[in-house]
Amino acid sequence: QYCSFCLSLSEGEQEEAWLAEAGLARLEEDSAVFLSTLTRTQAAAVERRVASVQQTLRRRNRQQLPDVRDIFRHPDKVSRSTLCLTQTAKTETELNVDVAFSEQALSYRDNHQSFKVTRSLNSPDDKLPLLPDKTGQTRIGDLSPLDMKKVHRLVLVEMTALFDTSGIDLKPAKALKVKTKESGLFGVPLTTLLDQDQRRVPGTKVPLILQKIISHIEEEGLHTEGLLRIPGVATRVKFLCQDLESSFYDGTFSWQQMKQHDAASLLKLFIRELPHPLLTVEYLNAFIAVNNLPTKKQQLQALNLLVLLLPEANRDTLKALVEFFQHVIKNQAKNKMTLNNVSVVMAPNIFMFKGFRSKVTEQQEFSMATSTANIVRLLIRYQNLLWTIPKFIMNQVRHQNMESQRKQKERAVRKLLKKIAIERPSEKTIPEQETSQGIIRVHAPQFTKISMALQLTEDLQACDVLTRFLSQDSLLAVKTDDLCLYEIGGNIKERCLDGETYMKDLYQVNPTAEWVLLHAGPL
Repeated sequence: QYCSFCLSLSEGEQEEAWLAEAGLARLEEDSAVFLSTLTRTQAAAVERRVASVQQTLRRRNRQQLPDVRDIFRHPDKVSRSTLCLTQTAKTETELNVDVAFSEQALSYRDNHQSFKVTRSLNSPDDKLPLLPDKTGQTRIGDLSPLDMKKVHRLVLVEMTALFDTSGIDLKPAKALKVKTKESGLFGVPLTTLLDQDQRRVPGTKVPLILQKIISHIEEEGLHTEGLLRIPGVATRVKFLCQDLESSFYDGTFSWQQMKQHDAASLLKLFIRELPHPLLTVEYLNAFIAVNNLPTKKQQLQALNLLVLLLPEANRDTLKALVEFFQHVIKNQAKNKMTLNNVSVVMAPNIFMFKGFRSKVTEQQEFSMATSTANIVRLLIRYQNLLWTIPKFIMNQVRHQNMESQRKQKERAVRKLLKKIAIERPSEKTIPEQETSQGIIRVHAPQFTKISMALQLTEDLQACDVLTRFLSQDSLLAVKTDDLCLYEIGGNIKERCLDGETYMKDLYQVNPTAEWVLLHAGPL
């Protein structure tokens, strides 16, 4: 099997590595806030790994972690701390992001004793609908770095709990030592390549060479029959690769000479030649194990969590690829490349990498293409969903922030007593009066009109706030796409709101937040 070419972590090492990534390497009082927000299944995943590490440490006669029963001193609180997490999803045919995925899987397991996994790519593929969320979708990049750290920890625990619930034992692996280049275009580690690109173009998130190959194909060759499936001429592709290495960055490479099948072969070569897999050694086995989950819904949920766990460089590059694949598929009437065709062709390129390729036979590669095509298929078709943060994770982040604030206030209460007696009236008196009447105040510090009061109604959305603001200042030479309404403070650090967010519903979730209108982009 493909995974066997990875070096498996020894017993105990994988649990220690998992706890470290989850920020639980030292289970002390600081972990209490995080642990207090976990669901039943999430808490069980942590307990299982703490108990395993304790057994390993006993055998090694090393200092042990606190007893697992002391870590979870309030089991009742753990199981019901997060909003709506003990509910069960109504059906396996719609996507519910309000309830923890592992809790939904537990409910499914309890009601279905026998697991039957459907892997056929030729079965009917009705797209699963996403239940609407009036508080708006949260995309990767909408949150502050501090909240994203909380998201990563929670997503890791939730992903593990989801696989645990289905009885799937994930075996993380350590990367084999592979000789890598320190510069160039092909066979260079992704982070090294981005470092050299960012020195040329600050802010680059996807390798420039990959961006250029994709744009070349999109401009000239999306109608080419058999695109991605029919290989280019090997000798010509080899020459183009050498030519790009020497002349890409100085701008002298002649893109007009490149035929479309050769360009597609270069794109696949770029992915295959990465010394480490695009899906990372740490999570590659988990991506492959997605096929073992019992329903398509759970497979999508697992992929959503795994995408969130990828390092930023890998996640952004994968997104660029699946967006390109979608463009290819939209032109299938002419290029004959359906979703199935693209998935089967690209799966071995995404799940293989230079460090393992020399050890894999042609038959193994064919077997891999068949088994992993479903995963690529889901990544392409549901890309808009998979790159968002589920609502239940957002609720847990909010809960953590509220708990942290409460503990900070408790620790500082004595120092604050004297200040409270002489504190001047709060600057938020007026907004509080307004919100008691169903009115919010939107601040716009970057513009001439620095604030605006709005009546909360059932239908008021974030996009309506942007439109009203612009309509009241005709001198503003900006478009709604250039602006973002931010939710700041209360139980979140900061969040750029989706245009379809219903403001009254979100206000009820975070009544002490401030609403700030700024140019789109990170704060």
